[in-house]
Amino acid sequence: MKKLLMMAAATIAVVACTTQKQTESEKTKALQLMERLDTLRQKGYMFGHQDDPFYGLTWEYAADSSDVKNTCGDWPAVMGFELGGIEMGDKKNLDSVPFTRMTEEIIKHYERGGIITISWHPRNPLTTIEGGGLAGQKFPEGTAWDVKDTTVVKSILEGGSKHELFKVWMQRVSDFLATLKTKDGDKIPVIFRPWHENTGSWFWWGEKLCTVEQYKALWNMLQDKLTNDGFDNLLWAYSPGMAPDLTEEKYLERYPGDERIQMVGIDGYQWGTKEDFVAQLDANLAMLVNFAKSHDKIAALTECGLKNLADPTWWTSTLTPVLDKYNISYFLVWRNYREEWFGPSPAKPDALYFVEMYKKNNTLFLEDIKK
Repeated sequence: MKKLLMMAAATIAVVACTTQKQTESEKTKALQLMERLDTLRQKGYMFGHQDDPFYGLTWEYAADSSDVKNTCGDWPAVMGFELGGIEMGDKKNLDSVPFTRMTEEIIKHYERGGIITISWHPRNPLTTIEGGGLAGQKFPEGTAWDVKDTTVVKSILEGGSKHELFKVWMQRVSDFLATLKTKDGDKIPVIFRPWHENTGSWFWWGEKLCTVEQYKALWNMLQDKLTNDGFDNLLWAYSPGMAPDLTEEKYLERYPGDERIQMVGIDGYQWGTKEDFVAQLDANLAMLVNFAKSHDKIAALTECGLKNLADPTWWTSTLTPVLDKYNISYFLVWRNYREEWFGPSPAKPDALYFVEMYKKNNTLFLEDIKK
């Protein structure tokens, strides 16, 4: 732990010498979060849910509601939020969540004692139209999933035709992050996870859409911009997608470097059989945890899920038997929304098994992590 935290301190540019004891007020918010994550993973792994306080299977934007809380009586320890659409100056993100409401819920969850993670699926700068109004339409031309052109990343790097436009987009991300403060003006620590699932090719920054050098330059450009803007409250998470061939060598191929990354993850969904999912998840987490240990990082299952919980026993029969084997920080399931959901709901058959998982000593929800 000591080595990990010393490296984290250097990585997040803590000015004080690492051999000198620091008070809490002298540490960056990112380093404080790093220490907290390291301590909590000795107790177990946290449960996370995307868009948890905004909507569920039977409700939308009800005050202090949550399908997770309505199922087990407790909030998720980790909440995930999405910035796609902020780059366009939209009022709502790509899932139609108002950004003002997002800021409010992030502050609320932090003040409850919870942990925040943020992803960003920016539109395709080559094919989108400024002010195009794509919120709520996930796959049309111009979104992050528009992969017809293999020059998108090249176009936004320095010297590219869309570089100046992308500088505006990055500034809008910066402007939003600046709203994440308590009423006392304290910055809220955030696990920031851009450019994820990059070893696949379903996003315009994916493996077949840019070279290794272009991907790393893309990462560095965004990270340098936000660091220069003073965001020392961000923990940077790198998370390729789960795959049968995700070896350490493959994981390292586009890895931005130890000096730039504090958390390492994978995104792993069950799209096929239980047996295939368990085998891949087991192998990928074994690699990831070993990688994290050798590189002094914290590991997490940064996205996962089984669509519509087709097997209601999934929480206890499939997922947690694998997670129990590994020292990860958290796992996060994707959102609950009408015809597509990945988290629990009181009205669904999986609720019983979710509560069984909740009662396990090593699964951590908000009440388990509050200081």
